[in-house]
Amino acid sequence: MPDRRTLSPGLIRSLEVFIAVAETGQMRSGARLLGLSQPAASQHIAALEKAFATQLIDRSVRPARLTHAGMRLHNRAQKILHALSDMESELRHIGEGSINLLRVGIQASIATTLTPSLVTLAQQEFGVEDITLHAGQSGNHEHLLRTKQADLAITSNPFLDMDGLERHHILKEDYLLVLPADYDGPTSSLEAIQRKLPLVRFGDTTNAGRQIAQHLRRLRFEPDRVIQADRSSMVTSCVAAGQGFSLLTPTLLIDGMVENMQLRLLELPVVGLSRTLTVVARKGELQNLPKAIAALSKQKLTHHIAEYVGKIGSQSVDRS
Repeated sequence: MPDRRTLSPGLIRSLEVFIAVAETGQMRSGARLLGLSQPAASQHIAALEKAFATQLIDRSVRPARLTHAGMRLHNRAQKILHALSDMESELRHIGEGSINLLRVGIQASIATTLTPSLVTLAQQEFGVEDITLHAGQSGNHEHLLRTKQADLAITSNPFLDMDGLERHHILKEDYLLVLPADYDGPTSSLEAIQRKLPLVRFGDTTNAGRQIAQHLRRLRFEPDRVIQADRSSMVTSCVAAGQGFSLLTPTLLIDGMVENMQLRLLELPVVGLSRTLTVVARKGELQNLPKAIAALSKQKLTHHIAEYVGKIGSQSVDRS
C-alpha cells in the first residue's frame, strides 16, 4: 500500500490529469484540457506510477493506451472524483439553500460577450459567492462535466449521451458565408469560391470543425486548400486579411466584428448547416440558475448579433 503522505495533496489533481490523458489518448491533449503543459501532465502521471509502483499507460503505441492497472485505476478514479464532487455539492447546498460555488464552462467564441452579465446574474440574483469560469470548446466542456469539475456549460453540444443532465435551449443559428471585405469573385457556389481562395475553418479537433467537415463531405465538396484553426478569432482574422473564406455562425463572428475586422457576410449557398447553443447542467443542483442563464445568454447574444453582425446574422438566428 502506498504511503498516503506521498499522495497528498496532489493526488486529486494527479487523478484528474490521469483521467484526462486516458480519455483523450494523448498526453498533450489531456494536458490542454486542464490548462497544463505537457511536461506538467507527464509529471503527474509519473508520480502516480511511482506511488503505485506500476505502469499505468503504455506509451509505446499511438494513441497511448491504458495498461490493465491503468484501466483499473481509471474506473476507481472516476468514482473517487464523482464522490468528492457529490460531497462538495451536497455540503454547499446545506443551510440556506444558496449556491456558494459555481463552476462554468463557456464556448470560447462567446465567453467575452457573456461573462460579465453571467457573473452579475449569479451573484446578485442567486447569491453565488465563488465563480470559476473555463473558456473552451465543447470537448473541454464534456470532460469538465464528466469529471464534475464544472456544474454547468454553455456549449454547442447538448451531450445527449450523458445521463443526469438538464438542458436549456439558447438559440439555433445557421452558418454564413464569410469572405474578405474586398472579395469581388463569384459567390454562387463553394466550388467557385475555392478556386479563388482557400477554405479557413475550425480544426478537426473541435466540434464545429468536425461538423463542417462532415457536412461538406455529404455535399461532395472537398476544397483543394484548407487552413485550420481552433479559435474563431484566428479564423476571422485570416479571412479579414484576405487569406481565405470561411463558414461561420453569427455567434462565432461576434468577437471579430467587435474588433472591427472587415468581412463580407452572405447567406451560405448550401443548405442544412447550423448549430445549436445549449445550457447543460447537472440536474437539480442549481435551482433555477441554468434556466436563467439560458434566457440571459439568448438575450445578450441576439443583441450582439444585431448590433455587430447585422441583418444577415440576425436572419440566421432562430429566436424561438
